[in-house]
Amino acid sequence: MVSHFTTSSVSMRRARHRARHLIFLALAPLMLLFVCALPAAADVGVSITVAPPALPIYTQPPLPGDGYIWTPGYWAWGDGDYFWVPGTWVLAPEPGLLWTPGYWAWEDAQFVFHDGYWGPRIGFYGGIDYGFGYGGVGFEGGYWRSGRFFYNRAITNVSQVNVTNVYTKVVTHNTINVVSYNGGSGGSTARPTAEELRAANDRHVPAVAAQSEHMKLARDNPALRAEANHGRPPIAATQRVGELSGRDVVKASRPGEPYHAAAERRVAARDVTAHDDADAQREARDMQTRQQKERQDLRDRQAKERDELERQHATDERRQAMTAAHARQQQELQQRHEQEQQELQAKHKRHQQEDRPQSG
Repeated sequence: MVSHFTTSSVSMRRARHRARHLIFLALAPLMLLFVCALPAAADVGVSITVAPPALPIYTQPPLPGDGYIWTPGYWAWGDGDYFWVPGTWVLAPEPGLLWTPGYWAWEDAQFVFHDGYWGPRIGFYGGIDYGFGYGGVGFEGGYWRSGRFFYNRAITNVSQVNVTNVYTKVVTHNTINVVSYNGGSGGSTARPTAEELRAANDRHVPAVAAQSEHMKLARDNPALRAEANHGRPPIAATQRVGELSGRDVVKASRPGEPYHAAAERRVAARDVTAHDDADAQREARDMQTRQQKERQDLRDRQAKERDELERQHATDERRQAMTAAHARQQQELQQRHEQEQQELQAKHKRHQQEDRPQSG
């Protein structure tokens, strides 16, 4: 009798653990919409209201060897200015992993950076067109099969290495999009696709040590700062991670668009706080504070509901129904917040237009 009771108790605990795990996996994609990432290489305590420069135009250095994955260049922040982290080839930490690039996003009246990561499929990277297979959604530069990476030679520079695991798939882009951030004024308007939301449940591996060192070297190079190179970094890409000099370093051919000083980019990117009067700024801050409280209240309420369900030893059907209801509540709140932000932005833009002196 004792043995039967113990076995049943263990089975019940395991079943509850599996149910909690399934609930977490179901909620994880939508929870990402409520988590604010910290700016990459950012100064602690600094609110970044300056938009990153446009992505520069450059060519891809040759593939250095089999198993390397292209990681595109990006603008990072440090010491009061953006600096360019050159695109480079990185050996995948393990077969089957792909690189999802990081991206800047305008959130809660500031720019925040969502870090890139390694995973079995490509996740959301803000709809940013980094080029070389990263067109804003997914990756067209290659794929893994049976432990080997197959390179799309229509996109990938395989001119200096002898690899047979190649194929050709032409990808046509009618326009070149050099926007370097998501949301806000002038940013990408992309939202995660269903596939990208599912990818949020995958096992992720953060940037490897060589990538972190690569970024630090870029931060310490004065020539890579935006105010120094005006959006045209002299080291736009490298063949090997961490090597910022030598014959395989690629310069940017031109900036993505005419460079604007930080003060001009701040005005252009302030979005709902673009109108410089105190009333507009206070209204934006009040909305931000209220929305943050509403998100936290929803998280707290849903946590209490999950705890209560645990105490009731609810069936899997009830757990799944609650998971679906919570997901709908989170999505509805997110949509309402986005609508409020858009309405406030439109209101301030109307005020700006009304304040402009009339010609004639």
